[in-house]
Amino acid sequence: MKQISMKNRQEYTYYLFLYLKNNDKDLFREEFLDLHPTDQSEIFKQMGEVKRKKVYQFLSAEEFSQLFKGLHLHEQKQIFTELDDVYVLKMLKELPADEITDFFSEIPEHIASYLLNKMEKKEAENIKLLLTYQDHTAGSLMTTEFIKVSPHITAEKLMEQLRQEGMSAETIYYIYVVSEVDKLIGVVSLRELITSPLDRKVEQLMKEQVVTVTATTDQEHVSTIIKDYNLLAVPVVTSGDRIVGIVTVDDVMDVMEEEITEDIGEFAAVKGALDLDVNSLIATKKRLPWLILLLILGMFTAGLINFFEATLAEVAILAIFIPLIADMAGNTGTQSLAVVVRGMALNKIDSTAFWRLLKREIETGLMMGFVCGGLVSIVALLIPQGSPALGLIIGISLFVTILFSTLSGTVIPLIINKLKIDPAVASGPFITTINDIIGLFIYFSIATSLLHYL
Repeated sequence: MKQISMKNRQEYTYYLFLYLKNNDKDLFREEFLDLHPTDQSEIFKQMGEVKRKKVYQFLSAEEFSQLFKGLHLHEQKQIFTELDDVYVLKMLKELPADEITDFFSEIPEHIASYLLNKMEKKEAENIKLLLTYQDHTAGSLMTTEFIKVSPHITAEKLMEQLRQEGMSAETIYYIYVVSEVDKLIGVVSLRELITSPLDRKVEQLMKEQVVTVTATTDQEHVSTIIKDYNLLAVPVVTSGDRIVGIVTVDDVMDVMEEEITEDIGEFAAVKGALDLDVNSLIATKKRLPWLILLLILGMFTAGLINFFEATLAEVAILAIFIPLIADMAGNTGTQSLAVVVRGMALNKIDSTAFWRLLKREIETGLMMGFVCGGLVSIVALLIPQGSPALGLIIGISLFVTILFSTLSGTVIPLIINKLKIDPAVASGPFITTINDIIGLFIYFSIATSLLHYL
């Protein structure tokens, strides 16, 4: 199997497209099937419908299934509409149960039901079971294709079983040891198996302490467990410890990407609109509610400036520093928010960590406020129409604003998370706008109270 670089991929793509254009099936198969499935998928994505239909003719359903696994769900849905039923059913036989489940959950229910009725009874029942689990849980991620053995067989017998069942299993790196009623009682790693004497019993090889999850465990918690315990897979068990499936590390990697994308979307107030493949109407519907909310909040800023119009009219030079105060308020709050969001995503902020973090952020806010306030005071003193009083007003205002913004960026998302409200409410633009309003209020209040010194 060839591994190709990006540059070589372009060259391969050129020649493969040429083979398709010339209907040269043998040359296309020879070159295309020699590539890694990931490279096959990337080249296939660049094809138009005419070329894709030739690929379906040149490749068997079994061969195409390897490529199909490397496509995103929305791409799989597109390809599905171009294939006939016989080809689809043959291809589905080659896919892992969890991937079939993901695909069926994305296509219309009546089409999924039709395909299930055409599949082998045992496989169809397995898929139907997986489809019953709630999204974003271990049950929705797991596959039922794993190796389970009795504790009473020898290592030699187990090796023979692996040779027979290994190709159809999702992974063979862990072999799960079960009782007669499928109760999980231990696990044997492939390393332990191949380094053990052939006559050693499985019950002598297995580790009885097994990390498990239930079908209702949240997918983010599953990914945390796999990461923390350095696992390649984690078994899914019932309340009675009966093993029903496993979640593998490759599934968890997809979850981590999904969760990171979601966190970034919440942070930027564009939750659900980060997918590059969504159309402009969907992206607008996802973003517009937040923009309207921020627009309303922004009107408060305009109203605040209007409220202190008399102060600005009397000392017009104060207007010069409005953008500076607002920008520093937003920037400081966003920095603290980033720290807290990351901590929450990694589940590192408990009650003890909260007070430690709050203390640190207060100290940081005081130091940053002192330095920035001091610098801007000097600037306000040196500019034309500047004065010590103006420097004092700007310096104190920026000092208090930075301290408050640091605290709000730390505390607001934690409070909202504690109240079980959607974390998107604590997004970057929301915190920034709130800090802008409070920062300007602090600025104008201090300026008004010290106006007689100007």
